[in-house]
Amino acid sequence: MDEGKPSATALSAAAARAAHLVADAEPRIFADTLAARLLGGRAEEMIGYHRRQGAHIILAGTRAITTVRSRYTEERLGRHTQYVILGAGLDTYGYRGGSGITVFEVDRPATQEWKKGLLESAGIPVPASVAFVPVDFESDDLLARLEAAGLDAERPALVSWLGVSFYLTRDALSAALARIGRLAPGSELVMDYALPPGMRDAEGDAYGEIAERVVGESGEPYRSAFAPGDIDALLGGHGVDVAENVRLADAVPPRLWRRADSLRPFDYFRLVRATVTG
Repeated sequence: MDEGKPSATALSAAAARAAHLVADAEPRIFADTLAARLLGGRAEEMIGYHRRQGAHIILAGTRAITTVRSRYTEERLGRHTQYVILGAGLDTYGYRGGSGITVFEVDRPATQEWKKGLLESAGIPVPASVAFVPVDFESDDLLARLEAAGLDAERPALVSWLGVSFYLTRDALSAALARIGRLAPGSELVMDYALPPGMRDAEGDAYGEIAERVVGESGEPYRSAFAPGDIDALLGGHGVDVAENVRLADAVPPRLWRRADSLRPFDYFRLVRATVTG
């Protein structure tokens, strides 16, 4: 990724969450009420794609993925008072969530400065409960950075790691998981990952063929894909035991897939929820 440019994937994910509220019918999977404001001058253009061509596999698929994974993750917050968002991008929980939860937004310094500018332009104040944690994921000690920002390392935290793993090599993933495994026992990790060819359904193959080409051309290519058993073993090897490994279809209540619009679950990404055992 070119650090001098905004992340195309962060923009598209925020646009998909925002567009879900205007391009899709009930029932709503997830309500990100701030994403459109955060997009600022790009909102009309980016949400407009979803309004006009919302049934396209990439647009509908991205709305399905981003809304399901956000809902699935935030439903775990009732168990925690510390929320660590790795690769936070344009996530908005810290500005619309409930009280009593400290949010640690972890990302590259340039990405965070870009987001701060968007927040200021949108008139969205940064509450005291949000801490920006600038990190170089390849060289910095994640836990040390989090503690310096106020994380209580003696108490469990929920760690969200969404929309990131498929851009990393297996070695980079392993190094990050080694750091996550040092969090307090009882901490939870929710992450998504891409399935390899041969384990996807037809819709997943169609989504992947286009998505992999587009992100590669934008300078953020996919670098990894895993079978469910492989990702379970990778996490377990770092003291992070998998509690469930779920398809999009099973990550939200079945009633949310009884729809009249173009949102459908498909097998290209999976979600993992795991617990740090120490």
